[in-house]
Amino acid sequence: MNNEPKILIFDIENSPNQAWMWGLFQELTSAEMVEVPWFMLCWSAKWLHNKEIISSALIDYPKEYKKNPENDKHILQNLWNLLDEADIVVGHNVKAFDVRKANARFIMNGMTPPSPYKIVDTLLVARNKFFFTSNKLNDLSQYLNLGQKVETGGFKLWKQCMAGDKKAWEKMVTYCKHDVRLTEKIYLKLRPFMDNHPNVNIYMNNENLKCPKCSSEHIKKEGFSYTAVSKFQRYSCLDCKGWFRSNKPIKDNK
Repeated sequence: MNNEPKILIFDIENSPNQAWMWGLFQELTSAEMVEVPWFMLCWSAKWLHNKEIISSALIDYPKEYKKNPENDKHILQNLWNLLDEADIVVGHNVKAFDVRKANARFIMNGMTPPSPYKIVDTLLVARNKFFFTSNKLNDLSQYLNLGQKVETGGFKLWKQCMAGDKKAWEKMVTYCKHDVRLTEKIYLKLRPFMDNHPNVNIYMNNENLKCPKCSSEHIKKEGFSYTAVSKFQRYSCLDCKGWFRSNKPIKDNK
């Protein structure tokens, strides 16, 4: 039986901190100035190559939302379940932002960590492997002819959501879902260039030689790879266009 790894693409949206400020450009000097700390508004996710986009927003739970519009425990539990199921998690700035934000809300709501997963951050890949003018999701999407983000109208949308505007909530969820679609496209576009992509083959019970990035068997021998002491067969993947080498060194006959 072949058990392909479960690769989850996800994105979150959270509220701003609501604070007392002395001026427009003042940084917070004390947590006492924050009257209402940030909380999660919604999230969206999809399994790689699956058309369905899953989402969860505070307003999806009208009774709880009416009672306490800052209570994000229900949507956090839904996100926790997906992360717990995932083998690999993909996102844009997901390592510094989405995962850490989610973890903060998990622990603040008395939740345990989901089971461990590998992380692929497309923002870090863009920074490390390329020199784009901008590495923002919207800019990368347009550079690579993959589309562009949904226009939100700026901070006003977040403010309207926090005021309970149902149309604003619909737009927020649409915005988040579309970010997930763009992130998947960018991930697939950048994947051939990734040197440290998790080896998807270790999750599968199959001894056939496959591409470690996409598990395709459509591979081709393409010369050799050399280290200081060994020589390895090198391959190109005809599907994802990535490169890899065999694990076993070639022993030349003498």
